[in-house]
Parts: sequence; C-alpha cells; structure tokens
Amino acid sequence: MTGLLARYERLIAAGELRPDPDQRRAAERLDGLQRELEAEEGGGLLGQLFGRKKARPQGVYMWGGVGRGKSMLMDLFHASLGIEEKRRAHFHAFMQDVHARLRDARKSESGDPIPVVAEAIAGNLKVLAFDEMVVNNSADAMIMSRLFTQLICEHGIAVVTTSNRPPRDLYKDGLSRDLFMPFIELIEAEMDVVPLDGPTDYRMERIGGLDTWHTPLGDAATQEVTEAFFRLTDYPPEDREHVPSAELDVGGGRTLHVPKALKGVAVFSFKRLCGQPRGAPDYLAIAHAYHTVILVGVPKMGKDMRNEAARFITLIDALYENRVKLFATADAEPEELYPAGDGSFEFQRTVSRLKEMQSSEYMALGHGADG
Repeated sequence: MTGLLARYERLIAAGELRPDPDQRRAAERLDGLQRELEAEEGGGLLGQLFGRKKARPQGVYMWGGVGRGKSMLMDLFHASLGIEEKRRAHFHAFMQDVHARLRDARKSESGDPIPVVAEAIAGNLKVLAFDEMVVNNSADAMIMSRLFTQLICEHGIAVVTTSNRPPRDLYKDGLSRDLFMPFIELIEAEMDVVPLDGPTDYRMERIGGLDTWHTPLGDAATQEVTEAFFRLTDYPPEDREHVPSAELDVGGGRTLHVPKALKGVAVFSFKRLCGQPRGAPDYLAIAHAYHTVILVGVPKMGKDMRNEAARFITLIDALYENRVKLFATADAEPEELYPAGDGSFEFQRTVSRLKEMQSSEYMALGHGADG
C-alpha cells in the first residue's frame, strides 16, 4: 500500500492540492507514525524472540481553523495505513458510545467502569483516529482524562485527532475545568501537537460563488443549501440518505437532536430551533459545536409569532458572536421577516447581523468567539 506522504505528493503534482508548508509538516509526521505502526506489525515476532519491548507510538493532535486540510490528511492517513487494527470515528459519536458502554458496565460491574470500558474499546486496536475533537459538556470532560490515560498508557493505543482548537483551549471556560486539565497534560505528553493554521481556507474556496441566503422557499433554495452542505463536508451526494445525525448535549441533562451533522456542519429546521421552547444555552451549544449551520424554512413572522422571533434573535446572536457561518432558506429577505410586532425594533439588529453574515469578510473569519 502506498504511504501517506507519497499520496500527498501525488495530489500536489496532479494539481488537486497546492503546496502548503503546514500541511506538509503534518503529512510528514503522519507518514512517520504510519511507518512506525506498520513496522511494529511486521516486526512483532522478532521483538518477542529477543525480549525487546517497543515504546508505544506517539499520537498526533492536528489543530487549526476550518478548511486547512485536517480532514483531508486524516482521510489519507486512515486510507493508506496498512494495518487492520485501526478505527476512525467522529468524536461526538465516539463519546456517545463511551457513555453507553459506561452505563452498561455500571449495571454489571461493582467496581470502576473506566478500565473495563477502555479494555473493551482497545480490543485489537493499535490506532484510534478522531475527527473534530471538541469538548462542550461536563460529562465528557469528567471521564476523558481517565479513559484516554487507560487507552494510551495502559493499552498502547496511538490516538490521532483533529480539532479547531489548540489543546489548551479545549473546554475553555467550561464547568469544573480543573478536572479536565489532566487530559490536556496527557495530550501534550503523549501526542505531537501539529498546527495547521495557514492563511488559506480551502473549504471556503470550495463554496466560492454560493450565496448564503436563499429566498423564496422552494426546491431551488433547498438545492442551493444542499449543494453547500456537500461541498463543505465532501460527502458524496449520491449517498444523501445516509448523512449521519447527532445528539448535542445542551446542558441540564438535555440533548438536542441534530438531523444532519458532519465535519462541523449542522442542518436544522427553523421549526425545530425557534418553534419550540428553547433558550440561549441551546443556541450557544450549537454555536460552540458547529462552525457552519444550515437553517431551512425560515418564515415571514407576523405579530402572533413574537416568541419565534425572539428565539430567532437569540439564535442569530449566538451564531454571530461565535462567528458561525450561516446558510439559510427563507420566505423573505432579512428585513422583511418580522416587520411589525413585539420586539420588531430589536429585530433590526438581527437584520443587520444577517446582512453582515452574508459578507465575504464575515465568511473569512475563523470559528469561535473573540477573546
């Protein structure tokens, strides 16, 4: 099987990728890990015969802004890694599986469930690869340090992950963050931290020419945001029936169903987000978890929809303040959505923000609140 670095260089030679120093450094590091894992696979018997114990491979933590090539490199790493003992997962899905395993273990085990779950996950694995490591709830934060210490230090698993944030910014300002700090220290001790934060947002180049606000509602508008989703996520349109969903922890023991969620892009209906009783914590959880939101079915709102309008204001505030990219299908232009009714004056600020969110300057901003 051709190695990662050779494949990466072929893509550059073919003009499918442009030279990027950050990407190349990451590709070289992943290629080194790949060779180490494959050599371990082939040389295990010799090592056993001479009693040599090989040091566990150092994992890789790739971080950087949206569109810098992290997922592309992860695709190359996983596809070209010539061993069977590998697993790739979206981080949210992995943690949901962990919580389910912990619940089952507590029912059947009287002791600490973390080592039991870690052993079950490790199985025959040598490498765990994650897309989009992000921590936005205390339940995950509480268990990650102990779980990953077991996986890495006790079972020798090499962890490879991508994230939009450097390790020190994970779970920033989160509840009881001091309990999470050992996990950050584990990353810094057991993984090579590789930044991919160059000036070019390749994903934004991919959606160049696409408008973000589509009106009126109908098939044409839906097709436009559908195309944006597939361009942003590299998901094959022919497999659209199998786009994954997610359950987002919004705090207080509550979750929010995300009908479509992939690579930091989430799709919601206006009815789900603003037609039901929701508040700022829900919208902030969305804004922290996703760099792009596709919102469909935004209606014109009459005076009888003041609650929906108020929620929409709060939603847009959360997205705007966290520099989330917004694609929407709507029944009207922003200034015509809620022209009269309680809060219509305040709605004018939302109109202004919606207009700014359509600008190329806003779209070029990195995800996350200032400061």
